[in-house]
Amino acid sequence: MSSVQNNTQAAGGTQTGATQAGSVQAGSAQPGSTQARRMSSIKRRLSGLWLNQKLGRLFGGTLLLLVLIPLLVIGTIEWRELGEIRFRTERHIEAERDADGKITQLRYTAARQDGEKSLEIELLPELTVYWIVIGGLFLLRLILLFALGLPSYNAQLKEILRPLDELAKKADELSRLEFGENKYRRLENAISQLEADESSRLSLGDQDLLGIEAAINNLLVRIRESNRQQARFVNDASHELRTPIAVISGYADMLARWGKDDEKVLDEAISAIRTESSRMQHLVEQLLFLARGDAGRTQLQKEPVKPDELMREAYEESVMIDEKHIYRFAPNLPETTVQADPGLLKQAVRILLDNAAKYTKEGDEILLSTGQKDGRPYLQVQDTGIGMAEADVPHMFERFYRADEARSFEGTGLGLSIAKWIVDKHGGYFEITSREELGTRIRIVL
Repeated sequence: MSSVQNNTQAAGGTQTGATQAGSVQAGSAQPGSTQARRMSSIKRRLSGLWLNQKLGRLFGGTLLLLVLIPLLVIGTIEWRELGEIRFRTERHIEAERDADGKITQLRYTAARQDGEKSLEIELLPELTVYWIVIGGLFLLRLILLFALGLPSYNAQLKEILRPLDELAKKADELSRLEFGENKYRRLENAISQLEADESSRLSLGDQDLLGIEAAINNLLVRIRESNRQQARFVNDASHELRTPIAVISGYADMLARWGKDDEKVLDEAISAIRTESSRMQHLVEQLLFLARGDAGRTQLQKEPVKPDELMREAYEESVMIDEKHIYRFAPNLPETTVQADPGLLKQAVRILLDNAAKYTKEGDEILLSTGQKDGRPYLQVQDTGIGMAEADVPHMFERFYRADEARSFEGTGLGLSIAKWIVDKHGGYFEITSREELGTRIRIVL
């Protein structure tokens, strides 16, 4: 059983070189740790903004409690004494002060308009207790904010900004680094002497230029790999187009020689030309799709999509257009919704279904299902076809790749490459389980 899940490190170093005659130094004045100081200022500013926000919420919440608590106290007492709270009740609060103007009593009276019941209570003792509790809680939260909250936030902020801190330190190091004119000439000469062959690498032999040397060599590796992939893609596309063109050309010659007088030859030639033209058109459309995708010209139109509904549509279409296989659908995500491009996502599922139908014997079963793994929904197509060898599974999404067992079936080798592009753009991945002569299960995890 073979199973595979389809799911950069830069290093550089700088070392301050010795000052040489004719050297150029970045900045006439010593910059010191300018970038590092700037990062410290940013951290202080972010910390201040966070603290102001927390203090604003704390003061606002406390003031709200100071207003609400008296109302709740009065309401509770009125309910307890009068048995209910009516809006049509005359209410008064009277304050008595001593000679110094200090409040000594705070009397609350409430009388119904019908004169049935009235209430007179002294509020100051109960409110004083509540205000003391609120004040104590305010001070406690203020102490916790400065003793625990602020240090914890600063530690998190420091961890988040650590990469920027390191970048700022590197920038300061580079700003203090001195390069002599001979270093620039050495770099220029080494780059100009690079050969076009695969093994050619930049070697400067200078500790100060190790970072630049590593960066250029990594870039060369990526460029050469990209060129190899492009050349292989062009060669494979040319090979795939050569066959239908040769067939069309051959039948056109046959038509020119005998087709005018032989109706059988005429029908055979027209049928073959139509078939090969359709095949070539399909291949060109697939090539254009991948080319537009690589160029960033295919944009996803995302909207809420229910995976169960999408798979049900694909299932119903398969039952309608393919009567040679038995299709079953097992939904398991009735209420789940994902953000996706329904057209492209359905295209990826159709590619899996086309492959399943192609490699599965007539009368055998193809299962469509949905489910969830690690909190992520998935779409699954499982067949009982020829399966794949373990060595072929890692290459199945490569463009124009076709396993030996699959070469006897019609196809371009681009369908799964298109499906992978679509799934990658949705932030998903594939899970493949396959065994020769038993079948293949392909799962799109979104």
